[in-house]
Amino acid sequence: MSNINERLDKLRKLVQDENFLEGKGLSNEVNIRIFCYDPAEEMKIKHFVKQITTDQSIKSHIVEYDLYKIFMEICADLDILDSIPDMEESDGSEYTLESIHSAIGEQEFISKMKEYGELKTGDVMLITGVGDAFPFMRVHKMLEAVQPYFSATPILVMYPGTFDGNYVRLFDKLTPNPYYRAFNVV
Repeated sequence: MSNINERLDKLRKLVQDENFLEGKGLSNEVNIRIFCYDPAEEMKIKHFVKQITTDQSIKSHIVEYDLYKIFMEICADLDILDSIPDMEESDGSEYTLESIHSAIGEQEFISKMKEYGELKTGDVMLITGVGDAFPFMRVHKMLEAVQPYFSATPILVMYPGTFDGNYVRLFDKLTPNPYYRAFNVV
């Protein structure tokens, strides 16, 4: 695998390519691409995301959807942020996670994402915060849920782990989860 800086330079070019924006070459599959990286490179990725989402010279409009920030916004909307640590201390992590999952699922994430505004032709949905949102949201479930709502928009996932075309493996350590509708990029 080439150096992370070289890969990010290639990614910057890719998100501006007409074939990428139109999903050409994907055999009529959904236009979801995953950029896998070593979790140790997280700070470089965050810096790159900040650059690419604010760079006016990029002809496509990159719209970031940080899953962790979305999760925190949903928790704030539900007024449960302050109670989560107390719940975990009194009832345990497993119960807290189950309670959160029963209150916050993919549809809550999608509703919050829609609040960010409608995506237009030429926009790219950039999903970040995948590792930070774990275990509250798993990217393979999020991608399955988001497809019907954002099918006309190319989706790029910044993924701290690996994707072999069949399974995503967060942090390259956790149990792989099946997901086959995406494609690796650079």
